[in-house]
Amino acid sequence: FHSWQEICNRIIFKPPYMKTTKQILAFFALIVLSAFTFMAIEHYSVTNDFSIEFKSKDPSGSFKIMSGDIDFDDKDLSAANFDFKIDIRSISTGNGMMTKKAQTAEWFDTAKYPYAKFKSTKVEKKEGSAYNIYGNLTIKGITKAVTVPATYSKSGNKITFKGSFYVNRMDFKVGKKSDAVPDQMKVNFEIPAQAK
Repeated sequence: FHSWQEICNRIIFKPPYMKTTKQILAFFALIVLSAFTFMAIEHYSVTNDFSIEFKSKDPSGSFKIMSGDIDFDDKDLSAANFDFKIDIRSISTGNGMMTKKAQTAEWFDTAKYPYAKFKSTKVEKKEGSAYNIYGNLTIKGITKAVTVPATYSKSGNKITFKGSFYVNRMDFKVGKKSDAVPDQMKVNFEIPAQAK
């Protein structure tokens, strides 16, 4: 068996792996930079004081149960990641009958598809604290690409993303065409997350 020092000498300094001093320094610099990049990405978990509301002239309501994780560093968005799961069975419209109807097979079909999911694919910074979060939204087993504009704030070890976007319910086969219920539903959200 060789000692750790002997192994390092063989890899770095001796043939057939002979390296120049500049190459060795560059190698170690790369390791250090990679370590700092890895450490910069912070990991967060969504807290219970979130808010997700959908609004239209009729109906409107909210979802009461959600979980998820966020990886985010505002100085390096290359590794940013948003992964959310919303329990559709927690829907509340303020009307018992309407809430039950929303869970039927015609609408969200919560018996078969209890969760809506969002998984980000890319995050872009706009002006100030504004960002575009690109990702895939899955409802009733149907996945569509969406763009979610959001503002970002941080206080201590807690971050919050807030914004609104529109979802076309017909894209996900939620309900049928109706004069009473618009196709486009506005979703307002405020998602706080605590550092792990």
